[in-house]
Amino acid sequence: MPGKPKVAFYWCASCGGCEESVVDLAEGVLDLLDAIDIVFWPVAMDYKRSDVEAMPDRSILASLINGAIRNSEQEEMARLLRRKSRFVIAYGACAQLGGVPGLANRFSRDQILEFAYETCPSIQNPAKTRPQPGSQDAGRMTTLPEFHGLVRTLAQVVQVDYAVPGCPPTPALLRQAVTCLLDAEPPAAGSVLAPDIALCDQCPRKDSKPMDLRPEAFKRPHLIRLDPQRCFLAQGVVCMGPATRGGCEAVCVQGNMPCSGCFGATSRVKDQGAKMLSSLCSNIAASSEQEIDRILATIPDPLGTFYRYSLPGSLLRARVSRQR
Repeated sequence: MPGKPKVAFYWCASCGGCEESVVDLAEGVLDLLDAIDIVFWPVAMDYKRSDVEAMPDRSILASLINGAIRNSEQEEMARLLRRKSRFVIAYGACAQLGGVPGLANRFSRDQILEFAYETCPSIQNPAKTRPQPGSQDAGRMTTLPEFHGLVRTLAQVVQVDYAVPGCPPTPALLRQAVTCLLDAEPPAAGSVLAPDIALCDQCPRKDSKPMDLRPEAFKRPHLIRLDPQRCFLAQGVVCMGPATRGGCEAVCVQGNMPCSGCFGATSRVKDQGAKMLSSLCSNIAASSEQEIDRILATIPDPLGTFYRYSLPGSLLRARVSRQR
């Protein structure tokens, strides 16, 4: 509709929860549609890539791109939308930090394809056939996106103006993000459109957080009966709240589950996983190296615990292998 600011949504490597978060606005989506014109949203409307290519450069006010960059098509669309938009927003944890798909950076491209198409227990593929970027059949050429060797954040591929954190972002943050871009004075470039405070500051259990945390072992949430009123760290359960940005409305905590870190770090933290790991290790109730090792061994998946959403955007970024 002419006259309204144009907005685009696009889905890269993610689960689809960020797309669902738009629907979570419920009837509030009607208020949003009164203010903007959605000109590209492939998951919900019949728009084509050619429609975007035909648009003038910078004619879209904002493109909200969710998902990490895993293949060539996602990179091409990110670059196309960057060219057509005044603002690009990394929408959700996968676009902002790499997200759960970014844990694949533990493995090489060949290791992933080998497992997916050859050695996975549910696969029957004696010829060890793998998808190819191009294939000729009866004189016709078919193509598939190229599977890249590394999962990247959106900002590692194109310039990103803003980020809306979360897995997925809350409806309130989506509404706030679109509204603030419609203002005469948009936020400062590079802003994360969520409160710049640690989740612990907003946690309903913060009064029970111990001043001196001295864990003797860490427990997995599903193996103990969690006290719904008491700080998770005080119960010996790893909670990423101290190293994670607030603004999520503490929905996991209210569901009696510890924070897993999907909102990323505050502006004062360079590496979310390292911050949390440092905090826990500096308080461990042990003096000998053997005892420290024993306590840390009770965290069965350190990478998945401390970098569940942030590996591609972290200082580690990926595991390097000399063999593959």
